[in-house]
Amino acid sequence: MNLKEIYSDLLLNIGFSVKEIQQNWKDLEKAYSKKSRHYHNLTHLKEMIDSFEIYKDKLQNPDEILFSIFYHDFVYSASKKDNELKSAEYAMSIFTDIKPDRFLSRGFGTVGFAEFDRQLVFDAICATQQHQHNSIEDINWLIDFDLKILAKDWDDYKIYFEQIRKEYRIYPDFLYKPGRAKALKHFLENEFIFQTEEFRNLYEGKARANIEKEIKLLS
Repeated sequence: MNLKEIYSDLLLNIGFSVKEIQQNWKDLEKAYSKKSRHYHNLTHLKEMIDSFEIYKDKLQNPDEILFSIFYHDFVYSASKKDNELKSAEYAMSIFTDIKPDRFLSRGFGTVGFAEFDRQLVFDAICATQQHQHNSIEDINWLIDFDLKILAKDWDDYKIYFEQIRKEYRIYPDFLYKPGRAKALKHFLENEFIFQTEEFRNLYEGKARANIEKEIKLLS
């Protein structure tokens, strides 16, 4: 998978110029390649896009959801609680230099600025904070793409939670372990972890088993 190519095709389809795309890609690649990112990195984006490619025909607004995938963790700091909001705001900011006539006069590609639903992108990125069921089905798909890691085979799941621990290395175990356990228990307390019927049927049981096993390791 060539992330840069997928990203470039998407932004070209929306209406960005080649120069704008090149700069935006550099900024995005730099953000996701920081040394502090052991899980929330370009590999995470690739895995989400793998799911997107499988299920994109079920989406009403595939370009908006793909755009949301690229920017949903653009801002990420383990010590902050507003990463998703800041990421959504950043995603909106790359449109700020676009001249109004490019939104209003004509479409670009097959979507174009005039047709691109930026509000959906903002709401979708923000929704990846709580991972709760949304009235917009496209957002539920995005949430499930983000959480699919929870249903990996145990060896891969173990790598995932070890990567998360590294991202939170500023916190000692006596703070991290109960905090992580609380977050995991929140998933189990919900009626469902996954928001789409498709993902529930495929992954719900495996995800719950992995989470329960990790919680025992944290105790």
